[in-house]
Amino acid sequence: MAARDVLTKNQLCVLEKLETASGPLSAYTLLDQLRERGFRAPLQVYRALDTLVKSGFVHRLESINSFVACAEPHDHSHSMTAFAICDACGQVTEMSDHDVDHRLNDWVNSTGFAAKKAVIEFRGTCAKCRAEAA
Repeated sequence: MAARDVLTKNQLCVLEKLETASGPLSAYTLLDQLRERGFRAPLQVYRALDTLVKSGFVHRLESINSFVACAEPHDHSHSMTAFAICDACGQVTEMSDHDVDHRLNDWVNSTGFAAKKAVIEFRGTCAKCRAEAA
């Protein structure tokens, strides 16, 4: 993960908004929430998000086309990241496991496929929402 001190003002604004969000945010939601900070165009948000994703500060949740701040520092270039996304409350839990990463990489590589990135998203109901529904 890169150092925060190399981030631009716009990148820091986007990152801070994601870090304080209660769930994942779309680029357009970020734009709406950052208008008071001088954001006027979607391109400003998308450029910031692109850098933040590449730097490992933010993850894109493919299945819901939204973004979350990285939960903990780890090397994203060599590990598989998985997310558990609650359909009821929107909570996102980030998981990374070195052993699972190696097993999946070995399996994929055995087919001759050269993977660049792996993201697994589990959709369902978190423990809190399951308990509340019971």
